[in-house]
Amino acid sequence: MALATIHSRAQQGLSAHPVSVEVHLSPGLPGLSIVGLPEAAVREAKDRVRAAIQNCGYSYPARRITVNLAPADLPKEGGRFDLAIALGILVAAGELPAAPFEQLEVVGELSLSGAVRPIRGALPTALAAKEAGRSLMLPSANLDEAALVRDCPLHPAHHLGALCQALLGEGLVAAQATVAASEPAPVADLADVRGQHKARRALEIAAAGGHSLLMLGPPGSGKSMLAARLPGLLPPMTDAQATEVASAASISHQGFRASAWGQRPFRAPHHTASGVALVGGGGIPRPGEITLAHHGVLFLDELPEFERRVLEVLREPLESGRICISRAAQQIEFPARFQLVAAMNPCPCGYLGDSQRNCRCTPDQVHRYRARISGPLLDRIDLQITVPRLGREIMEREQRPEPSSAVRQRVLAARQLQQDRSPASNAQLGSAQVEQYCATDSAGRTLLAHAIEQLGLSARAYHRILKVARSIADLAGEPAVASAHIAEAISLRELDRPH
Repeated sequence: MALATIHSRAQQGLSAHPVSVEVHLSPGLPGLSIVGLPEAAVREAKDRVRAAIQNCGYSYPARRITVNLAPADLPKEGGRFDLAIALGILVAAGELPAAPFEQLEVVGELSLSGAVRPIRGALPTALAAKEAGRSLMLPSANLDEAALVRDCPLHPAHHLGALCQALLGEGLVAAQATVAASEPAPVADLADVRGQHKARRALEIAAAGGHSLLMLGPPGSGKSMLAARLPGLLPPMTDAQATEVASAASISHQGFRASAWGQRPFRAPHHTASGVALVGGGGIPRPGEITLAHHGVLFLDELPEFERRVLEVLREPLESGRICISRAAQQIEFPARFQLVAAMNPCPCGYLGDSQRNCRCTPDQVHRYRARISGPLLDRIDLQITVPRLGREIMEREQRPEPSSAVRQRVLAARQLQQDRSPASNAQLGSAQVEQYCATDSAGRTLLAHAIEQLGLSARAYHRILKVARSIADLAGEPAVASAHIAEAISLRELDRPH
């Protein structure tokens, strides 16, 4: 047989597109050429494949070998096609039977010895293979990750030689892979935070409605400590959400750990992170921090220290929950439904308004420092509070505060009310839904009108106050938004007030 076709998958964003690896042997000078828009790593497969076949004891065909990766207009990158190319050559040369590959998809990178190395994106590939109704052959190292996809027959491969022997002998046998139940990762408890009652309340409201939060306070006031405790208040993810989170991690440089299945991500990039690191991109687009924080928390400490152009790219995903990365050859959309928590000092020295240390910054320095955060970005943050530094006497006098488990029960009850009312959380409600679900009484409308006049709030801020008030009402179990809920929501936008 001079022609063989092996099914495979190309990774493009979170999508695994089908690729037919067509191998043709023809008379002529011995050599191998790969066509079909291959990147450099794919073109280098010819050397890896030749060495792997020879080191496994099979003769490499002394003929003209043409490998076509179809469709030709789809970019292909990485070493994920090595195993499919090697098997295609052996099938075309008559060394292996063609029948087992009719309903089988193959991915995997080969070493020179024939060992099969892991690839990125095994989880999205397994999902796509299941939807196509085919089984999947993949590296053994990726088996735990792909096993998260139920009802997809998996055939792990650790070495090309052993795989060929199985195909020539008893045939392929699907692995009985099971997902090991992992212990929940320990989460930081809110009971460790002494004092800071308003910040704790803001954190509870943020968890209940999925709202973004900005904390302003001097060093040592507990802003980072509070942010780290938000994931412990959030409800568990659904299987669909967990799959999206795992798929994003699977195609990233860090890879996915099966033990992290179902855990909400908490990402805290350093303020020196570039725009590409934060939102994703590169020559071959990879997900950034906002996608790796999908359905979780993105914590930006020292917010004004981030480059302004880096922060401005957060505006669109905060509204839409996705980020679109455009390149000359392709356009890829990544999910980015994250919950933003940010922290900043009140001034460059950090001690403006601090009761224990004097601030040495001029008003102009304070203004320039805070102006690093643009108005449009600040307008998109629902909760904006100050976190003062508390004295040692206050913290020692206070009894052990309420633990995260108790707060989480109220959050879960509030989220259930939202789910019964609308599929979206309060923070994700559209304008029409805000008018429908967040309507308030006459006293609340009067209070809102007064706040708009005195604080100069935008229409976006008006809607966000209503959403926060709706979350406050849900935490209280109230069916309607009252003026007290509006008043508390306004009080939690402290940075809107004139200074």
